[in-house]
Amino acid sequence: MPARSDRSAAADGAAGDRLARGQELPAWIAAVRTDDLPGLGSFAAGLVHDLDAVTRGLTSHWNSGLIEGRVNHIKMLKRQMFGRAGLPLLRKRVLLTAIRR
Repeated sequence: MPARSDRSAAADGAAGDRLARGQELPAWIAAVRTDDLPGLGSFAAGLVHDLDAVTRGLTSHWNSGLIEGRVNHIKMLKRQMFGRAGLPLLRKRVLLTAIRR
């Protein structure tokens, strides 16, 4: 399959999959810098600022999926109850749904 000429390797849509392996992050950042892409360039510069923490975060087997799911659920409850009731009822609903899950 021939290489695509309209996009660089750094801007490839599969870059997120490759970045999940933290050891390949410096090479990806170097590719972004050579391609001179404004949006990705500033993103890469932010990654370089704290490269060790970003690499550890990408390679760690821990994730915040369960917490993010719970936060998303609480936000959904809050949106459903907007303008209908006060904080006591919202608190009760959040606690009741936490028991069911």
